[in-house]
Amino acid sequence: MLDIAEELGRWVEQGRDFAVATVVAVGGSAPRQPGAALAVAADGTAIGSVSGGCVEGAVYELCQQALSDGESVLERFGYSDDDAFAVGLSCGGIIDILVTPVRSRDPVRPLVEAALATATSGGAAALARIVTGPAELVGRALLVHPDGTWDGTYDGGYGGGYDDGGYGGGFGAHPELDRTVAAEARALLDAGRTGVLEIGAQGSRCGTPLAVLVESSVPPPRMIVFGAIDFASALVRVGRFLGYHVTVCDARPVFATRARFPEADEIVVDWPHRYLERTEVDGRTVLCVLTHDAKFDVPLLRLALRLPVAYVGAMGSRRTHLDRNERLREVGVTELELARLRSPIGLDLGARTPEETALAIAAEIVADRRGGTGVPLTGAHTPIHHDTTSAPQLSIGSVA
Repeated sequence: MLDIAEELGRWVEQGRDFAVATVVAVGGSAPRQPGAALAVAADGTAIGSVSGGCVEGAVYELCQQALSDGESVLERFGYSDDDAFAVGLSCGGIIDILVTPVRSRDPVRPLVEAALATATSGGAAALARIVTGPAELVGRALLVHPDGTWDGTYDGGYGGGYDDGGYGGGFGAHPELDRTVAAEARALLDAGRTGVLEIGAQGSRCGTPLAVLVESSVPPPRMIVFGAIDFASALVRVGRFLGYHVTVCDARPVFATRARFPEADEIVVDWPHRYLERTEVDGRTVLCVLTHDAKFDVPLLRLALRLPVAYVGAMGSRRTHLDRNERLREVGVTELELARLRSPIGLDLGARTPEETALAIAAEIVADRRGGTGVPLTGAHTPIHHDTTSAPQLSIGSVA
């Protein structure tokens, strides 16, 4: 649900009751990824999407039912279900959707409100909701913070729902379950990932396995563009469109100006390698080197290719690329490190203008992140969504 945090935050401010349907697992050619959500307010207003239109009507009705009876429910739609065709899931995929009521009197409400506030403000937190398990536990949540602490409890304040031998039929869960899920959710949060944890019967202390949806809210990933040239201006716009926090860095103050890059989140005047040495990067950061000047490129790439970032690309002709590689070898860059470099930067789209070139660079970044090939889908027999499995999986990790 955190993908529609801003809109839901306004509903919270208005004191509105709502139910939220969240994609838990996908298979085949399902159009949305885990974490995508559709919310329905008590007055019938709807925001968001779980299927790009295929099953919205049926999910809308499930949300209205949850608002009425206060019960969370997990529902599957897919090509093997005759009812799925009736509601329009013709893409051949499978989606599992968790529907949770979020009313003023529901115990999950304060945690959802806190998660939405964190997401809206650009902070980091993970909302971990039980998807499958004892009916009394489905929909309950923890809010896990980056330091490993958490708010809420699966016990729900009732107690008595467990004993040393397993689930006792009450309304609570073993206290150790909170600690177990918080630790696993923190690992997902550190990676900025959303997914489902499977916890075995022994680990859950409930006498039955559990599945827990972990939605991570993290600050936007960074795109750092080195070289304040006209191609960089177009790339800044595309980077912002893709949801990156975009920084432009150039050692020349006459070019690195707000007037030239009004849409950049940050403009830095410094030698590229010096800035990269002191700024924070992570496994989601993309570095785009557009300077194609050896005095900037070589010290910058020498450092960049040794950092744990998602993508390093450098602009230049094929002759520039070969010359640059030799210069990098001379300063100690290994062949394994060179293999990480995307150069010449971008996919082969025949691009000529700055805007077309920015599109080619962005396409390569997306393909690299999602495991795409960059070849036309027409006539191909490869999956459209490379980061999904051919059958629905309620697991990205497992706890015994």
